Amino acid sequence: MAAVLTPPLLPMEAKSVNEIPVGPGWQYEPKWDGFRCVAFRRGKDIYLQSKSGQPLARYFPDIVIALSHLPAKKFVLDGELVIDVGGRFSFDELQLRLHPAASRVQKLAAAHPATFIVFDLLENDAGKSLLQIPLRQRRIALEKFAAKNLKSAAAVRLSPATTSLAQARKWFDKAGGNLDGIIAKRLDAAYALGERTATVKVKNIRTADCVVGGFRYAKGSKLIGSLLLGLSDAGGLLHHVGFTSAFKTTDRRALTKKFEALRKPPGFTGNAPGGPSRWSAERSGEWEPVDPKVVVEVTYDHFTGDRFRHGTRIVRWRKDKAPRQCTLDQVAHCEGRAIALL
Repeated sequence: MAAVLTPPLLPMEAKSVNEIPVGPGWQYEPKWDGFRCVAFRRGKDIYLQSKSGQPLARYFPDIVIALSHLPAKKFVLDGELVIDVGGRFSFDELQLRLHPAASRVQKLAAAHPATFIVFDLLENDAGKSLLQIPLRQRRIALEKFAAKNLKSAAAVRLSPATTSLAQARKWFDKAGGNLDGIIAKRLDAAYALGERTATVKVKNIRTADCVVGGFRYAKGSKLIGSLLLGLSDAGGLLHHVGFTSAFKTTDRRALTKKFEALRKPPGFTGNAPGGPSRWSAERSGEWEPVDPKVVVEVTYDHFTGDRFRHGTRIVRWRKDKAPRQCTLDQVAHCEGRAIALL
């Protein structure tokens, strides 16, 4: 039978909501902290595709090999690529895989093999597209596929799913380590390619009090673009843990004046900010250290690899809090361990 699904195939996406939806029409799944991936197999040919439609196979040769060893010779699977390091998923290790040198990628794959966590079956082993059938039936088909193909596949695992709100809330309470939150999908919905109509995501937003240890100017400007945030360890060293750029344009001039007056090295006495981001050619690696006197409360959704995974948002300035009180133990509980895979 001719292949009915071909890359690029833009995966179904999720709309952000503030609460876990309630009702009999929902299936709940963990939201894994990794790279979204759609995997195609056509006999000996295996193609891995990112969320944006870009090829991933060259960066994850270990997953290509694992998929080639499955008994099924045809399929299209939707899932998440993750890398376990010491019992926790490391987003940093995933980013390191995006390297132009094949030898470097092979070395990384040997040191820290990836896992493909599967949560949807888009085409079965007979080459039939399942896009138009409801999730309820796709999940049954996926579980049958997993029972036939994944029992001995350590690197390809079935993601758990439930219709129990109580179980979903237990998973949600663990969000912040390996989990990004909870995904809720309509059981009666077909697979909505590239759309956010059938799925929602709920993230566990948390707050932390941080010290401002430095700042970066905005590109091509002498106004502040972002503030660099720090937390102290038990020995009193201030470590860079992330940034915030979520302030109004009208506030930038006043913030620039405020923090330029506080410029003083070293800013961070522990881990300091690195160079330019590998994801943005526009972001400068240069930063200005400041006297760590200012405390700000920020919201964040994920802390892993000793830093906030995304940019944070300012809640308020904490003039009532001493910098020495802004310690890493605020976020230590968020480096959660894995929940059971099926």
